[in-house]
Amino acid sequence: MLFFLISCFSFILLSKSLSFKNNPRMKSEGRLLSPWVWEGFSSFLVSWFQKGWLGISLFQLPSIISLKKKMRLGPCNVENVEEDKMSLLDLPELTLECILERLSPAGLCSMAGVCSSFRKRCTSDHLWEKHMKQKWGKVIGDAAYREWQWHIASRKRPNLLGPSKQKGFLGFLSNIWPFSLFRPNLENCSNQQRKSDLPVDSIMSWYLSLETGKFWFPAQVYNRENGHAGFMLSCYDAKLSYDSKTDAFLARYSPHGRRTTEENISWDRLRVPPVDTPSYDLHVSDSLLDLKPGDHIEIQWRRNKEFPYGWWYGVVGHLESCDGNENHCRCKYTDAVMLEFNQYPPSSRWRKTMINRKDHREVGNEADGFYGGIRKLYKEEEISTWKCLWPKQVLE
Repeated sequence: MLFFLISCFSFILLSKSLSFKNNPRMKSEGRLLSPWVWEGFSSFLVSWFQKGWLGISLFQLPSIISLKKKMRLGPCNVENVEEDKMSLLDLPELTLECILERLSPAGLCSMAGVCSSFRKRCTSDHLWEKHMKQKWGKVIGDAAYREWQWHIASRKRPNLLGPSKQKGFLGFLSNIWPFSLFRPNLENCSNQQRKSDLPVDSIMSWYLSLETGKFWFPAQVYNRENGHAGFMLSCYDAKLSYDSKTDAFLARYSPHGRRTTEENISWDRLRVPPVDTPSYDLHVSDSLLDLKPGDHIEIQWRRNKEFPYGWWYGVVGHLESCDGNENHCRCKYTDAVMLEFNQYPPSSRWRKTMINRKDHREVGNEADGFYGGIRKLYKEEEISTWKCLWPKQVLE
């Protein structure tokens, strides 16, 4: 913060000094005005750092550094000079850019309502890309991006607001932005704005559509239906909508088979689909020949042909003919592979299943369900996530 403060003063001092060199009168006036200018600007920066949120303080800048100055024209003559105001737009380009980069999403929305110049700056993709990655990067994947592109293409109008809307850009923000801090500034600023809508293909538009829950995006949910015993250590496709009030998600699961919704899903129960295989298609496995006892895997499973696949966590076990001794184990060289699901007791019919690594296809029946494609887990992060979801007691 100290470095940023010093940088701001350095840029402004440099720009002022250059402009004074060729203008003696300006240089003289600058000497008289500088105490008030720098005092006002210093107060603004101190207020900013103390409050910790730039969105409020930036609106206070014009009033803080608006100066009614008196210039001394002679030993005994003093006259009033008209009010001189300094704007944020008078700051050096790099300094202003540094300030905007430190704004929160709510701060950018607020600043976008100040004037057309700030609207152009604060809605630019390069500022919103950082916020998009920070908040949504772990749950938004390629499937969600394709869904958003389809959403954009399906819009007949180029803007999010129709022609009947009268509040333009500010009206759009006031209707969708969840932060009440933006609203007090809306009425005062709207009179100065031209009607301008937010392009639907901007990153800001995507961010706000996610933030307000208006855009339902595809992702996968661990332990669906609030950890129902029938779905423990599984991960299913869903369409999700964010609720900013609870910082949680609403899920709508696949329309095939059992229709259901779920509320209050936390961030740690979501993930980006690791493979680009629709939930009703068999995944083509590429790691079957590498499977050996002790490997962690996910396998597709569905109750019957009408249901979509879910991904279920398991481990590769030893064949019944193997004593488990690593020095004598030949399991990794056989065509048969034993899969174990240790969340179930040894007596459960769901505890083990056998697949053929060289001729693997969907196998199963209506009683035990159908097993599909397999993913071998290589990343420790994925394995750790499954272990954190392990049930507190053995399932029946």
